[in-house]
Amino acid sequence: MKQRKYTVFEDKTIIAKGNLEDVVMIVKKRIGSNNHTSAIIFDDRTGRTIDIDFSGTLKDVQERLAIYITKDIQLKTANGPGRPKLGVISREISLLPEHWEWLAIQPGGASVALRKLVTSAKKEDLNNTNVRYYQDAIAQFLNVVGGDLPNYEEAIRALYRKEKEGFFSQITKWPKDIKAHLKDMATSVFELKK
Repeated sequence: MKQRKYTVFEDKTIIAKGNLEDVVMIVKKRIGSNNHTSAIIFDDRTGRTIDIDFSGTLKDVQERLAIYITKDIQLKTANGPGRPKLGVISREISLLPEHWEWLAIQPGGASVALRKLVTSAKKEDLNNTNVRYYQDAIAQFLNVVGGDLPNYEEAIRALYRKEKEGFFSQITKWPKDIKAHLKDMATSVFELKK
């Protein structure tokens, strides 16, 4: 599984990029014994901010971060039926009797048939779903760092209309680090077909 990447902005300038532990340690070393920072940590994939408690020593922050990462892993691999070590988690689904009858006669059984159906549907809908996901991630990021920038609303409209030139023309006067980060994030929107 590809490791998530994070970007830290402070006053519209990038001060760190990398995995969560690396960027958190950079911010903590930067602020020292101060418990507060104006730095904002963004998940590059979702555009959402990550709230970290920077109080205490570097070791205190590392210990809390380890718990945060462990909880995240536990949520992804819940205990119970299935094969959690392989990432297979058993969950309940509701189907009509005719659906269960059809699944029962499929080669490999219901689980194999359902996995094949989901894989097929994901391939079929990949571009439309991913485009909206990436648009929402960019909008989430912009809502935090760009809401006060000129042409913010026009940029958002161009983003959702998939107007590449319109989007980039609206952000030309924005701070260079925000533009660079948006260029990286927007690649997925403007290169995927609708």
